[in-house]
Amino acid sequence: MDNDVSAGSTTTIVGRLALGVTLLAFGLGYTGLIDGVTAADAVSIAHYIGGVALFVAGLFAFRDRDTATGTAYAALGALWFTWAVSAGSQVSDNAAGLFLLLFALVALSLTLAGGDQLGQGTYGLFTVALVLLAVGRFADSDGLAKAGGWFAVAAGAVAWYAATAALAHWPTALPRRAAGRGVTATG
Repeated sequence: MDNDVSAGSTTTIVGRLALGVTLLAFGLGYTGLIDGVTAADAVSIAHYIGGVALFVAGLFAFRDRDTATGTAYAALGALWFTWAVSAGSQVSDNAAGLFLLLFALVALSLTLAGGDQLGQGTYGLFTVALVLLAVGRFADSDGLAKAGGWFAVAAGAVAWYAATAALAHWPTALPRRAAGRGVTATG
């Protein structure tokens, strides 16, 4: 088994924890799993942890010349900050859907940019969550919003695991299987 265990930089760990906590709170609010908890209840977390802390982590990553992490955290910090400060504002469902769809494109760019498997998994799940939430807003569908919430929860869990794995020195890559005995690769 390939146990690609990386300690990760402090900036990356802090950013993944901030993103994980924010995604978990945001996603759980949309799922309706916890009685009386809605996505609006995640506004403070999204504002300070997802917005401010993640943006600052992005600035530290830029200082460390880690442009991929800096770009991801600064862009996602801007997303969470904007979402939090606009919460409670009267905007149309189409305007909210457009906002979510535009940030889905940002998350898709982060997914396609490469990086480690856990980072790509987080951004990929977040992309799906944002698309489902956007379409849910356009179509006024609570079911799609709930599904988007579950994808956000999954993305948050992956981000949290990535940070915890780096701190605890757990595996951070999926094992790769070599061809077994008697198996030949053709090509």
